Amino acid sequence: MSDTPEHIVVVGAGAAGLMAARELARAGRRVTILEARARCGGRILPLPASQFGYPADGGAEFVHGEAPVTRALLREAGLSLLEIEGAQWSFDGASFSRESRHDPHEAELHAVLAELKDDLTVADFLRRHFAGPEYDRLRYSTTRMVEGYDAADPARASILALREEWMDGGHHIQARIVGGYGALIDFLAAECRGHGAAIHFGCVVSAIEDEGNAVVVRCANGDAHGCDRVIVTVPLPLLRGIALPAAARAKAAAADDIGFGSVIKILLRFARPWWRERKPDLADMTFLLSQQTIPVWWTRYPDQQPVLTGWFGGPRTAQLEGLDPQGLVDAGLSSLAGIFALPREDVARDLVAAEAVNWAHDPFARGAYSWATPRTRDAQTILARVDGSVLFSGEALYRGRDMGTVEAALASGLATAGTILRR
Repeated sequence: MSDTPEHIVVVGAGAAGLMAARELARAGRRVTILEARARCGGRILPLPASQFGYPADGGAEFVHGEAPVTRALLREAGLSLLEIEGAQWSFDGASFSRESRHDPHEAELHAVLAELKDDLTVADFLRRHFAGPEYDRLRYSTTRMVEGYDAADPARASILALREEWMDGGHHIQARIVGGYGALIDFLAAECRGHGAAIHFGCVVSAIEDEGNAVVVRCANGDAHGCDRVIVTVPLPLLRGIALPAAARAKAAAADDIGFGSVIKILLRFARPWWRERKPDLADMTFLLSQQTIPVWWTRYPDQQPVLTGWFGGPRTAQLEGLDPQGLVDAGLSSLAGIFALPREDVARDLVAAEAVNWAHDPFARGAYSWATPRTRDAQTILARVDGSVLFSGEALYRGRDMGTVEAALASGLATAGTILRR
């Protein structure tokens, strides 16, 4: 029997890839990580503290719910969480109001959801059970949640996959990492290197080939890495760009049954928190919802940083497909001007720093995160099957309630590594 440790190539240095690599490396496997970007993190995008006054996140920002894997890693890294506080406000085009999360038909919605046996798309569910005019507000708010929060298409999204989220009204805890997600990625990358894993940047994987008893991973720059096994952790849209062995290609086809959503995120730092001066009632504002082009904004409350973050998720982001980052910043400024009844020039005058990311435009993401269709659970089962030298991992394969999150990516990477180590 050979004393040479099994060599595993991990494609992608995002949360799932780094987590899997760390577990395998510290168990004695030889691990090579191939990352297309010049950095680790993937859809976690740290922004310089010098730009925004704190380590801002251009990608994933919040820790959702219990997130046991994330929280365990944070304890290891000596990092802490700050739970989100404050009030959610709405602007209806005329006035501001504290958002009431209670809908008069909420109990009825929960009763129907509890009895639901067969899966439907969200749109079909609402048409079938809540079609009357008395449910206009319910349909609007749930559709807005699916599009904005889940970045999903109501015409394709699974109602059963969203049921748990809806049953608690979306009230589960949200928090931020003190120091941002970048601090957690830095910890994981250092752990990987500390256990002997090699991380290669600028490696766009173009093909994975079976060659007898070995596997060869080929990169667009001409590099080739021979190994025993490969874990592919890239975002779903990128799978189509990698030539795969026949068995892996057949599995990868199941990804078409998993939704993948787009998100536009805009960070604006101002010289002062002018919105609190304009509307003193908004002193405790965390989230602000409107029907402007950029419909969701949030603050750092209780942190007093004069930063507003704009968010636009779901299929309607295609409306802004043609805008470059400066165009998105301009759209954000115009949206804020519309909400606060100010000349756009007045809002722009206090702008100190800005960053805008349309994740659909990112060549190594082509979107933000995944969501479930009625066929997703079957697709996840196919993709997670271990029946060859190529394995798939990432947030899209997570079967828990918070699919699409960093927790989902970390948990999937951990599970994939465990599967290999048990074999």
